[in-house]
Amino acid sequence: MPRHPACPGGFPATALPLARPLGGVASPFRKAPRDHLQAAGHICVLKDAFMYGSPAEIAALTSTDEFDAALAIHLYKGGRLLQGSSIPFGIIFGGTDVNEDVRCEEKHRVMGAVLGEARFAVAFTKKMKDLAAAEWPHAREKIYVQAQGIKTTPRETFDWHRFLHSADIPTDAGGLHVFLLVCGLRRVKDPLYLVDAFSDWHRKDPGVHLGIIGPAVDPLFTSEVQEKVKRSPGVHLLQEVPQEDLHAAMKRCFAVVNSSISEGMSAVILEAMDLDVPVLARNIPGNAAIIRHKETGLLFSDPQEFVLLSRSLMNDPIMETEIVTRAKDYVKKHHSWESERKAYQNLVLRLQ
Repeated sequence: MPRHPACPGGFPATALPLARPLGGVASPFRKAPRDHLQAAGHICVLKDAFMYGSPAEIAALTSTDEFDAALAIHLYKGGRLLQGSSIPFGIIFGGTDVNEDVRCEEKHRVMGAVLGEARFAVAFTKKMKDLAAAEWPHAREKIYVQAQGIKTTPRETFDWHRFLHSADIPTDAGGLHVFLLVCGLRRVKDPLYLVDAFSDWHRKDPGVHLGIIGPAVDPLFTSEVQEKVKRSPGVHLLQEVPQEDLHAAMKRCFAVVNSSISEGMSAVILEAMDLDVPVLARNIPGNAAIIRHKETGLLFSDPQEFVLLSRSLMNDPIMETEIVTRAKDYVKKHHSWESERKAYQNLVLRLQ
């Protein structure tokens, strides 16, 4: 039985475990696999792949400590560091590896080699598995489909008014509608996609506000976001908060927003569904795989459509109630925390 599964993950392209403190946007960077494995008695050490430059550095780490196995997050960013590993390892696809990195010939070659060595790989959806299997047919039989399991923990003592005050969002105005976009500040998440349209909307309706909350993953891009937000009325860059407070803030906001260019499976979207909060998400394959338009959420194809759909949601409380009810049922049925735990505890046995 593996005593120390190491988990190198491609921060922050992964939706899973990382070594660094989560700071507050815990949703996109979930600790679930580590929690599941530790619950089965394994000792897990999380390492940020960006701290290491080569497989040799990971080999040095695993040789000096008593590691028995490894679980890499993101086929390229994490997996490449385990090439030629002396310990068995598994892979969890991140989303951008299959959707974006596959277009680069060198990354494609490396990822194929990593899959050749891995004992197993985990895809969040059948479509993700099919995409990977089409690129690397030799790995089809070792790719397992396991949707992300969801468990939300909103803090009961969370002070919503203080949270809004810290973001300079007026709490005394009537008709307040706060939209939250939760993501790491990097280009693939495209947090600026809606800013101009939302700011124009705010000028006409001062009660609507967009809050962007997430870690400063890409320092240069974060500066761009900061400068853009400063010039955009109604849009706010929020301070990170602990996971329980983030969930509580999501629960109190009007809607959760996703504007990503590419997604594997957004844990934030699923958490919003679990918290009975409407979701408006960009119409990309990863989002469309978990949202049925106007049934479990709303999908938009451009900023103007986002505003139109948001207005319709604000003006139709019956539609809002129906959407969040169906979304909650969907998460309970398809994204069970207990099922995910059982799956990872069984998969890790393949690393013996």
